[in-house]
Amino acid sequence: MTDETICGTDCGICSLKQNCGGCAATGGRPFGGECILATCCKNKGYERCNACLGNFCGLKKQLIDEFNALGIADMKKVTDLYPLKGSFVNLEYTLENGRKIKFWDDNKICLGNQIGKENGNRCYGLTADENYLLVCEYGENCADPEIIVYKKRKK
Repeated sequence: MTDETICGTDCGICSLKQNCGGCAATGGRPFGGECILATCCKNKGYERCNACLGNFCGLKKQLIDEFNALGIADMKKVTDLYPLKGSFVNLEYTLENGRKIKFWDDNKICLGNQIGKENGNRCYGLTADENYLLVCEYGENCADPEIIVYKKRKK
């Protein structure tokens, strides 16, 4: 765990380090938007993310359980989620009426992961914040994203 982060991410390997104010230094708002993990820690009175369940974040565990409970047939079991800047996961989706939409704030830190489909060459993109879960499917380089599940979380 680094001293620069609340969640333990290694800032030294991040390509966005020059544009980031640092999680701890900005009170959990490294790019100006909220960080789901920093907010959770503040709300629980913790300084670091791993204080909930020893070496694993309780919020991550809860979200992993929620993603796995969706029962998506060819999605491998979710075992971890990572803090991601919204702009990395904020794909544009075309709705049935032709309208294009994005779901996330580009400067907010949410939790997510990419998981290969068991049958095929596409991937699932998983993203969550404190209010919503999103599972999408896409091709190489995030081409042709399709919404599989977008749902409000039960808290």
